[in-house]
Amino acid sequence: MIDRAFSKNKILIRLTDERWTHITEEHCELAGMRLEILDTIENPERVLMGGAGELLAVRKISSVKHLVVVYRELKEDGFVIKAFMTSKTNSLNRRERLWPN
Repeated sequence: MIDRAFSKNKILIRLTDERWTHITEEHCELAGMRLEILDTIENPERVLMGGAGELLAVRKISSVKHLVVVYRELKEDGFVIKAFMTSKTNSLNRRERLWPN
């Protein structure tokens, strides 16, 4: 099954079963959060530039935790690369903010 969400750039982003398995194997705390990952792509608090052209959608989940979804946009669509939770936002704050401007 492939789930989809639209990025702030109106690009359709795919979350495949293969990527979902990879995400939950690496970050078991995200099991059961598939919809939250898609919602973070569509409704992030901010979108940041990654180091190799990927984008990071970031949304606060709790008082100390942020959900980060890393994805790539292509011409016609895009795909999720990975997702993780973090409480260390210093490295995120150093990245270029793409949205909101």
